[in-house]
Amino acid sequence: MISTSLDLTIRVGCHLTYEAAAPTPVVFMLRPRLDDAHLVTVEERSYQPGLPSNEFQDAHGNLACRSMLKPGRNDIRYDALVAVSSTPENQGSSNALPVPVYELPAELLRYALPSRYCDSDKLLDFAWKHFGQIANGYERVQAICDWVHNNIEYRYGAGRPDFTASDVIEQRYGVCRDFAHLVVALCRTFNLPARYVSGHLPDIGFIVSTSHPEDFHAYCEVYLGGRWYTFDARFNVPRTGRIKLSHGLDAVDGAFATIYGEARLSYFEVWTYQVNPQEVGIGDPVDLSKRLDGTLEVRLS
Repeated sequence: MISTSLDLTIRVGCHLTYEAAAPTPVVFMLRPRLDDAHLVTVEERSYQPGLPSNEFQDAHGNLACRSMLKPGRNDIRYDALVAVSSTPENQGSSNALPVPVYELPAELLRYALPSRYCDSDKLLDFAWKHFGQIANGYERVQAICDWVHNNIEYRYGAGRPDFTASDVIEQRYGVCRDFAHLVVALCRTFNLPARYVSGHLPDIGFIVSTSHPEDFHAYCEVYLGGRWYTFDARFNVPRTGRIKLSHGLDAVDGAFATIYGEARLSYFEVWTYQVNPQEVGIGDPVDLSKRLDGTLEVRLS
């Protein structure tokens, strides 16, 4: 059931341009998941020039769109207004306990094992040395996030497609994708199911001092006490209004575009900002002067 307390409106979307030399298959994940935490009230999708598209749900329940890039320029645009709650995430969660492995739902067992980028099998000694004396559950996961936040430098533009969690510990820097992979991997060393999440993060009640262009955001969720809790070592404080696009074992399952061939991304623009839906609609020019977030005050839509 969708919550009745979705009292804020976020405009989210992106404009992507790919240059292809030949017909190239691609899968996009640009639409928010069907989720109780948010509700898409209106949306618009455009695949030009006349690209074929076929939407489906992948193995993780993400809304994916299969298409075929044409030779030359291909423009993909998504724009939506999404209702979210003004209540910060993870309220009353500090006492959440782990679920014993033998009691986990069978479909969650895979989230406790290593994956391509979350090589938890290489981090067992490190994890037990740093977090083994901390009570297992929410307290241990928060300690992991604290360590990652305090010891890994966020370095814009430093992301690499071959970086694993163990590489991040060795290099001591990364982007939000790497922060998420490291938290997921360390949680899995303690048999805590954890999954990688990609989505949009508005700045509701939060000020981000950066001049970098906006991007999709990566974080993670950990299964405790019979439900999934959100953790984000990049910012490491409860946030408001996250909009999930996808989740999975790691970034392989959460890419906004998976290209089966060669294509060059020549234009990339993402937007995520709170608006008054009476004043801003989809298809309007992206105008950050009309944003309601980006301040410490939470302003209702």
